[in-house]
Amino acid sequence: MVRRMPPGHDGNESVWSRPDWLAQSRLLLESFARLLGRQLVPHETDARETARRLFHAPFVVVSHGTEADPVLNYGNATALALWEMTPERFIRTPSRLTAEPVCREERARLLARTLRDGYVSDYAGVRVSSTGRRFRIEQAIVWNLTDDAGTHRGQAATFSAWTPLPAHGG
Repeated sequence: MVRRMPPGHDGNESVWSRPDWLAQSRLLLESFARLLGRQLVPHETDARETARRLFHAPFVVVSHGTEADPVLNYGNATALALWEMTPERFIRTPSRLTAEPVCREERARLLARTLRDGYVSDYAGVRVSSTGRRFRIEQAIVWNLTDDAGTHRGQAATFSAWTPLPAHGG
């Protein structure tokens, strides 16, 4: 598995330290711990250091909001590299576009199951990068994001296993 940084992303950007990304990191981490009873990354007393660890983790972490057509609102460096996007482009992308059109109905069923059950820990499926590169994700955990007041704020996913797939017709 080869990891490349997306075009225009030199790996030294500190997008993770922006207030909106710090807040989303906190929501991701707290929701994960509340639902799964464990930490996604080791928590530091310094919230900025914890957010930095999440952003630079060697596994994918992504999330989307609650819009009618949910838009991605967080992707760590591994996710940005895998989907071949800059942070700015990533957070303007409807999350359905991370799956091929033929896989979107199955993805919608997964998100409905997650909404009902709180999380799923056995997801596998095909995804597609911004340049059309296909890959299969394995053993993904998908969970609901809920703030301190109990308000549903979206959904997130994490996975560390993916396999490149041939292009359609290839």
